Amino acid sequence: MTQPIASGPTRFGFFIAPYHPLTGNPTLQIQRDLRLVELADELGYAEAWVGEHHSAGLEIIAAPEVFLAAVAERTRRIRLGTGVNSLPYHQPMMLADRLCLLDHLTKGRVMMGIGPGQLASDASMMGVPQPRQRDMMHESMDVLTQLLRGEAVTAKTDWFELNEARLQLLPYQRGGLEMAVASTISPSGAVLAGRHGAGLLSLAASDPSGYEALLPNFKVYEKTMTDNGHTVDRDKWRLVAPMHLAETREQARREAEWGIGHLVDYIKQLSGMDVPWGDTAAEAVEQWVGPGFPAFGRATIGTPDDAIATIEALAAQSGGFGTFLVLALNVADWDATQRSVRLFAEHVIPHFTGANRNRLASLDWAHANSERLMSGMRAGVEAAFERHGQALAAALQPEEGQ
Repeated sequence: MTQPIASGPTRFGFFIAPYHPLTGNPTLQIQRDLRLVELADELGYAEAWVGEHHSAGLEIIAAPEVFLAAVAERTRRIRLGTGVNSLPYHQPMMLADRLCLLDHLTKGRVMMGIGPGQLASDASMMGVPQPRQRDMMHESMDVLTQLLRGEAVTAKTDWFELNEARLQLLPYQRGGLEMAVASTISPSGAVLAGRHGAGLLSLAASDPSGYEALLPNFKVYEKTMTDNGHTVDRDKWRLVAPMHLAETREQARREAEWGIGHLVDYIKQLSGMDVPWGDTAAEAVEQWVGPGFPAFGRATIGTPDDAIATIEALAAQSGGFGTFLVLALNVADWDATQRSVRLFAEHVIPHFTGANRNRLASLDWAHANSERLMSGMRAGVEAAFERHGQALAAALQPEEGQ
């Protein structure tokens, strides 16, 4: 059974890998990541997801749980997700223990993102066999879900062993930790999420191939969920796409030129691909907005109206989802980034949440009834003047005997 949902998302947040230029101060860059989540909390965003990476220089948060513990002390209500924990890199009981501790520290604001590990350089340095990463992710999640339910687990694989293992501290959240499995183009993530009743986290929603795979992957997810006795809820589906906003398209694209070079260089260095990016930063931005970048897909670099159009297209393509996450890529400087975050909160979020629906209805009603209402008001004013005039006239009458 699938729970229905309105086509557009009603929750919004950020997916922070992060991506930082190699020319900047890494300490200050991480501080700005913390501040971004603080700002999102102040502006009413619902979620922030923070990644795990160990090499290649740009994605410099190695332990999302540590980062989220720090940001939890600076925020009040925003939910905090690991985006994602690379399961083959962790002994599953140790990972479950850390997430449960974090859930208590945040009083139930934690979500657990699950993936096999993205960077080949990470896996290579840790001796994790790349062809085994997805199998290892499945093996780990099989025991993680049992541990987080409070069960005793005995299991042995070629990379971890558990002997009557049991968590001494269960999650703070009464229903347990919410989990979401990363999905890109292949259906592997959809199958794993469906088997365990987890949510789906579509990281390549704006990539042309990922965009086309949204509905097919959800159908795989839906069937696997149903086959395993879980209720399918589109509200637990999250889509991720890169965005930067300004008051005009031209301004947004000029601002994105500030940091586009470090993304282009990162993709070149990681992939070894010789892709024609253009000769200038402006041409690279046009490439990103148009055909798109490998790994990052197409970006929305423009106005709040452009962001609304992108999200509505994703809703139509997917058939509906619950949360949209902005992929934070640090292509603009910090001041411009903050303006973009505020513009999204001010104009994009209310469009989808219907925050102004009743305000508009109230104005429409007042307009439709304006003649009747104004005539009544005029009559009241005239009656007041008449009463005032009569009272004034009486007051000016001389008393008898004077």
